Amino acid sequence: MIGRKKETKFVESPSRRSFMEAGSAALAAAAFVGLTANAQQREDTRKAEGDRSSSNPGQENKALLNENPNSNMPPPTDHGDIGPIWYSFDLARKRVEEGGWTHQVTQRELPPSTEITGVNMRLTRGSFRELHWHTADEWAIMLYGNARVTVLNPDGTMFIDDVSKGDLWFFPAGFPHSIQGLGPDDGCEFLLVFNEGMFSEDNTFLISAWIAHTPPEILTKNSNLNQSAIAKLPTDELYIFPANLPGSLAQDKAAVGGKSVESPIRYTFKMEAMAPTKKTSGGEVRVVDSHNFPASKSVAAALVTIKPGGMRELHWHPNASEWQFYLAGKGRMTVFMPPGRARTMDFNANDVGYVPPVAGHYIENTGDTDLVFLEMFKADQYVDFSMNNWIRRLPPEMVTSHLNIDEATIKKIPAENQAVIAG
Repeated sequence: MIGRKKETKFVESPSRRSFMEAGSAALAAAAFVGLTANAQQREDTRKAEGDRSSSNPGQENKALLNENPNSNMPPPTDHGDIGPIWYSFDLARKRVEEGGWTHQVTQRELPPSTEITGVNMRLTRGSFRELHWHTADEWAIMLYGNARVTVLNPDGTMFIDDVSKGDLWFFPAGFPHSIQGLGPDDGCEFLLVFNEGMFSEDNTFLISAWIAHTPPEILTKNSNLNQSAIAKLPTDELYIFPANLPGSLAQDKAAVGGKSVESPIRYTFKMEAMAPTKKTSGGEVRVVDSHNFPASKSVAAALVTIKPGGMRELHWHPNASEWQFYLAGKGRMTVFMPPGRARTMDFNANDVGYVPPVAGHYIENTGDTDLVFLEMFKADQYVDFSMNNWIRRLPPEMVTSHLNIDEATIKKIPAENQAVIAG
């Protein structure tokens, strides 16, 4: 930490458990967004940390403070307020059904995130996320277990596939699809990402709800259903519900018509199994966008692994805001915005991070295990700029004029975009 002393005490902040019990996104915003609402000056902060100004003789929630040391007592380089850049799925209310659960982080919980919503979902073995479709495109990554997914194309062709940990899928807006948990594990868990900030997983088009709100005589006229068949139809939405395990993938493909109705478009992709796009001694990055996953036309992603002490180098993205999901480890991120504003936050597994469009930032591994997270963008391709690469592509005298360092020092700066730098 910059200028941090071990005996420094921290300002009181509500606990993560109290957020959950209160069920209020406003509490989280008050605790974390407002910590740097008043601009701090670097020299004033350094002086304060050298005396008792930062001490707190009152009550403290040490568990929360230990999780968020840089959030509560930011480094002296932080300045001003850039708005919320953190939320956690552990604060989001779970909707629990027989067969699984779901919870989400939308623009309501993280107001600046106008382009992306995240949904974390669990299905037990055999259970369905029922046949449905959305107003937004759906990108997903499998976090645990196995699942079978289906999606129908407008031309009547059908895509069916099985996905496992580290696999992706992409379903365009309006395309009807389903997800079913498989064995041998107890179903699956996955992260869904939608390209609408105000999207809600509760507001999807469900086949059960549509049928329940359609007059019986219309169902008879439309689908040749008799009264006994209509009497068996659902009268309310299913959403998530238990069912028997399906047959093999080959059996399901044959049952729907085989090759004659097979989709020409592949809607799944094996992200975790692909070779790293970039790999250094500090970690690795796997980039998936429309270049290598053509179906994913509106969501680009990178799976980043940073080794202890390493960092995602100083960089920015010119084409979209960045929505992050932290899978493992501990890290901290600083986001830089004009005019001279900077904000540092700590991140743990199950947390969500946000970086405004084109804002400079870095992510550092502050733990003793690998830091693993996803970078998500509402874009058809992944694009980033490296500060190091920029500096090294400029004439040396130009850099000297701006940064007051000589040519020999400039040459010590990495010349290429490394993505991840070792500690």
